[in-house]
Amino acid sequence: MRGYNIYSIFNLCMSMIYTKIFHHDAKLIRLPVVIRGSNNINFGKGFVSGRYCRLDALSEKKEQIKFGNNCQINDSVHIAAINNIHIGNNVLIAGKVFITDHQHGNYSGENQSLPQEVASDRLLSSGPVIIADNTWIGEGVVILPGVTIGENSIVGANSVVTKNIPMNAIACGNPAKVIKTFDPIEKCWVPVGK
Repeated sequence: MRGYNIYSIFNLCMSMIYTKIFHHDAKLIRLPVVIRGSNNINFGKGFVSGRYCRLDALSEKKEQIKFGNNCQINDSVHIAAINNIHIGNNVLIAGKVFITDHQHGNYSGENQSLPQEVASDRLLSSGPVIIADNTWIGEGVVILPGVTIGENSIVGANSVVTKNIPMNAIACGNPAKVIKTFDPIEKCWVPVGK
C-alpha cells in the first residue's frame, strides 16, 4: 500500500468492512459517507465511491438512485433524488459533482413559484436524470433536473448541464454545450460545425 499512511490504511480497512456489511454489491464505499434513504438506492456490482460523498434518496420510491455496474464516483460527490436518477454502467464521476432531479419551486410553465415565497417552503419540482453507460463527468460539474446525458459522452470540468447531451459528444461550459462529437468513420473527435 505504497503512499498510504497508518490513518489511510485504517480508514480503508474500515471502509471495506462497512461496504461488505451494509452494501454487499458495492466494491468499496469510502468513509466518511452520508447515505439517506439507502433502501431506495441500488448500488451496482463493483460500485466505488470516494470520501465525503452524500447520497440522498428523499422519498419512498424504490430505486430512486440507481447505479449500474462498475460505476466510480470520487470525493465529495452529492447526488439528491426525489424522483429518479439513473447512472449507467462504467460511468466515471470526478470529485465535487452535484446531481439532482429536483429544485425548490417551479420557474416555467404553469403554476410558477412566486418570488416572495420562502425558498425552503416552495413546492419541489422534478424531472428524471439519466446518465448513460460509459460516460465521464468532470470535476465540479452540476447536472440539473430533467437531463439525459448520452452514452460515451464527456462533460468538461465545472460545467452546468441544463439540457440533454447526445451520445458520443463532449460538452462543456455554463450552460454546457456540445463542442465535439465522435466521427466513427474518421475515428476521431470533431469540433461541432466542421
